Amino acid sequence: MRSSTFARIAVLALLGAATYGGVLRGQQGSSAAPKNWTTAEDHQNMMAQLGIRKLRPGPSGNAGAPNEANYDEATANPYPNLPEVLRLKNGRKVATADGWWKQRRPEILEEFDREVLGRVPRNVPKVTWTVKTIGRANIAGHDVIGKQLEGHIENSAYPALNVDIQMTLVTPANAKGPVPVMIMFGGGTLPVALGGPAPRGRGPAPGGARGAAPGGAPAAPPAGDPPATEQLIAAGWGYASLSPTSVQADNGAGLTKGIIGLVNNGQPRKPDDWGSLRAWAWGAARGLDYLETDQSVDAKRVGIEGVSRYGKAALVTMAYDTRFAVGLIASSGEGGTKLHRRNWGEQVENLTGSGEYHWMAGNFLKYGTAEADFGTKNMGDIPVDAHQLIALVAPRPMFISHGIPERGDAKWLDHQGSFMAAIAAQPVYRLLGARDLGRSDDYKKEKMPAVLVSMLDGQLAWRQHDGGHTDGPSWKYFIPWADRMLKREGAVSATR
Repeated sequence: MRSSTFARIAVLALLGAATYGGVLRGQQGSSAAPKNWTTAEDHQNMMAQLGIRKLRPGPSGNAGAPNEANYDEATANPYPNLPEVLRLKNGRKVATADGWWKQRRPEILEEFDREVLGRVPRNVPKVTWTVKTIGRANIAGHDVIGKQLEGHIENSAYPALNVDIQMTLVTPANAKGPVPVMIMFGGGTLPVALGGPAPRGRGPAPGGARGAAPGGAPAAPPAGDPPATEQLIAAGWGYASLSPTSVQADNGAGLTKGIIGLVNNGQPRKPDDWGSLRAWAWGAARGLDYLETDQSVDAKRVGIEGVSRYGKAALVTMAYDTRFAVGLIASSGEGGTKLHRRNWGEQVENLTGSGEYHWMAGNFLKYGTAEADFGTKNMGDIPVDAHQLIALVAPRPMFISHGIPERGDAKWLDHQGSFMAAIAAQPVYRLLGARDLGRSDDYKKEKMPAVLVSMLDGQLAWRQHDGGHTDGPSWKYFIPWADRMLKREGAVSATR
């Protein structure tokens, strides 16, 4: 009893310090230096704000570990009933498109904002884009124009932090008019042929170990497939590479810096403040702001793409910004298209741990709690789930892509859980006049199709390729499918 009392006093002291910090921040204004602490310190601060004393550890992706992740389908659905995507919180069923847009969709967004992804602040500063360099080159036999872009985030309210979004745009030089463009989360620098920096060696691909089993290296795309950038240019598309970490760091120590730190004057987050996924999605939206001003771009046909953690960010981008016309969401796992309520592979507890919590709102930590002032919460207590995040994209076209465990797209990602979420999102696609996967809505029984079997007839699309933790093999299917969905003149049917 005595130790429990002392623990509670310690938590209250930390909370008091956080409150005092907020008062002090208001007094100091823009003169305060940004908080410079470790991920562990930031993680502990958020736990203290929430009254959490202990979190449950997440399972391990390593075979044979004492806490090895579950891969038994018989025990994979401890909370089989998902929140109903077309039922209001007052119990009434939504039966019209108007009811979706005006009532149900805002309810779902509010719960993702408050409990899962965090809120974008109302005072987020504007971004001013500058074309730093322009170059011409030939990519796979096609003349292109490349632009190195920089989006300066206005920081006069807090000059101690300077944040500049890095993005490049490459478009066909001889196009007869504006072209569709895919924004791809990447390095944000021009290719060498267009004046970009020389490569510094090949490290892990974006979204590596955390999206696959820990320590697993992403598999390379098939040797016979050209890079996605070449396929896009050859098909008359352009592409933009946007650096997510130029917007917000991919770690907890960076939460007092980047765009999140800038709007908080370099101080810690509150429990419903945005995490890195929302920040990266916000950065992509600001990239689209620029593309809407570029005459070479068909701004009504701009898409977003990402793999692993950036697949999560691409899904969040599509869900929140309805200007994006199409999405390629690859191997996104927990926090992406995978159901939170599935006990398979990566779990909510992995996202609430110190390695990944920064992706989410602070409030999300509650769902990995073992001991707290409010008791305990788990995956079954989250008011929303991945099928609702997918449904927020409807009726716009979205292509969900996965590889196979044998090639490096680990079981950890829960491919079946991702398919179940897509199935459970179908009613919203149909309600809004779009085509779904063509399966029943029984997400408890529907099984994903065999590898290489395409489901590309509707705006909601699915394909599991035979590669690894990459979307490389998906592009030759995605591009013609997207052409059809976006009604591009001269588009061809997707390869079956």
